Amino acid sequence: MKALLQRVTTAKVTVGERCVGEIGSGLLVFLGLEQGDQREAGLRLLDRLLSYRIFPDDEGRMNRSVRDAGGEVLLVSQFTLAADTRKGLRPGFSTAMAPQEAEPFFAWMLAQLRERHAGVAAGEFGANMQVSLVNDGPVTFLLETSPA
Repeated sequence: MKALLQRVTTAKVTVGERCVGEIGSGLLVFLGLEQGDQREAGLRLLDRLLSYRIFPDDEGRMNRSVRDAGGEVLLVSQFTLAADTRKGLRPGFSTAMAPQEAEPFFAWMLAQLRERHAGVAAGEFGANMQVSLVNDGPVTFLLETSPA
């Protein structure tokens, strides 16, 4: 499981002409699900991303979490994060979780995130989404878990 975190001042996801998720200051989180990912690892990842200290404190140091900063979270499913890019010129997706498993897993992750944090929005699983954002910093981190 991989989560690409971007600290943003604003982020928005549209499908066609319809806005499906939008936040102000906070975290845009792209979530890549891999074969073998388990709920226990998902919970650890959620707790970690909500506590990850990437927002500035009063002295300008990255010392506050999205919780501390009162920021929002926009969760977007992105299977391409699970791609195998170690060789060749085309990504391989054999390591990605199958869509019929990934969709309920993503929905469960979103529900768990909403239980843990106020101000959560989401993209639409499996849709062709357009994501617009203003990356603050820029600040971007990749969090990974082991499948087992």
